[in-house]
Amino acid sequence: MKVAVLMGSSSDENTMAPARTTLEQFGVECHWEVMSAHRSPEKVRQFTARARDDGFGAIICGAGMAAHLAGAAAAQTTLPVIGVPLAGGALSGVDSLYSTVQMPKGIPVATVAINGAMNAALLAIQILAVSNPDLADRLAAHRSEMAGG
Repeated sequence: MKVAVLMGSSSDENTMAPARTTLEQFGVECHWEVMSAHRSPEKVRQFTARARDDGFGAIICGAGMAAHLAGAAAAQTTLPVIGVPLAGGALSGVDSLYSTVQMPKGIPVATVAINGAMNAALLAIQILAVSNPDLADRLAAHRSEMAGG
């Protein structure tokens, strides 16, 4: 299984980089792409509608301000979608956080902290690890290392 990391703008790449790095550290294939729910909605629709058939197990979406990317993705797929609200604008990411967590009934989006790309990747890995014992073992080892032993 692989994970898609989508972001609304190329300016989001540095903030989303920890997601890519974390996925790669766990040996999870990462598809990295810029697409906007507002500037390229058809691209988002097409990508997410076929994501399961293309072998994806989860989708991570990072977006700032209106932050509609995760919701637009979740509306087109039954895969788990994890939103990363990105800091920026006058509200320093609080607007992104609200946009990401305020999803309508029936369209769930898991949401991590503002600029929480690494945690988004770890959550995606946890999701994949439900059916992948090797990945679950690597995740447990990582947790042990993080705890200092």
